[in-house]
Amino acid sequence: MSYRRVKDPTEVIVIFKTHLREGADSEAYRKTSRRMHELVEQIPGFISIKAYTGEDGEEIDLVRFANEEALRTWKEQPEHLEAQRRGREDFYDRYSVQACKVVRDYEFRIDELERSLEADRNRGKPQGLSTR
Repeated sequence: MSYRRVKDPTEVIVIFKTHLREGADSEAYRKTSRRMHELVEQIPGFISIKAYTGEDGEEIDLVRFANEEALRTWKEQPEHLEAQRRGREDFYDRYSVQACKVVRDYEFRIDELERSLEADRNRGKPQGLSTR
């Protein structure tokens, strides 16, 4: 497992939660959502976007930006502003947005664990011998 504390946190993660109103044009909404995903990927400082849908219909987008400047650029993007207006007028029953700074970052990767275990098994063995 690798663990690293972020010394100078600049990464921002936006949590965008939405719930469509009853009778909303779901095809128009999907088209708008796909377009927003395409646009955000073009923002300098964009890192990633992942979308999830809950059993209750709530949708959650997690959008990672390298810094607040990238987020600001996205917030001010004209087509995004229009999509926000349309979301309020035509699509959403409710939504919420949270912008969060990364304060700690760590991960587990099985491939790193396997390499570490293999290195431990090979430690002290003469070169050229296989490990079984």
